[in-house]
Amino acid sequence: PAAPATVSTHVLDTSAGRPAAGVPVTLSARSGEKAPWTVVGSSETDADGRCRDFPAPPLGTTEVRLEFATAGHVPAASFFPEVGLVFRVTPGEHHHVPLLLSPYGYSAYRGS
Repeated sequence: PAAPATVSTHVLDTSAGRPAAGVPVTLSARSGEKAPWTVVGSSETDADGRCRDFPAPPLGTTEVRLEFATAGHVPAASFFPEVGLVFRVTPGEHHHVPLLLSPYGYSAYRGS
C-alpha cells in the first residue's frame, strides 16, 4: 500500500512581520466528503511559528482539516478568533499549508 500523506503548517503574523508562536492547532482527517472528521493530533506553533510534529493521517485519508485557535495568541487575530482550513491530500506526499494572518484577513497556500 501507498505511504500515508503527511502534514505540517506554520503561522505568520503579517501585521507584526514575524512568526506566531504558541498557536494551538488541531489536525483532523476524513476518508471522503461525507465521512465524519476524526481528530488525528494536535500541536502548538513553536518559536518559529511552525508545527512539525503532527502524526500522519490514517491510510485512506482524502481530506484534512487544520483548526487554528488564534484568539489570544496572535494580536492580529482579534477579528478571526479561529481559522479552519480544509484541503485534499495525496497518499505519499507531504502537504505544508501555511497560514498568514493580518488584522482583518488571512490567507493560506500549499507550501513546500
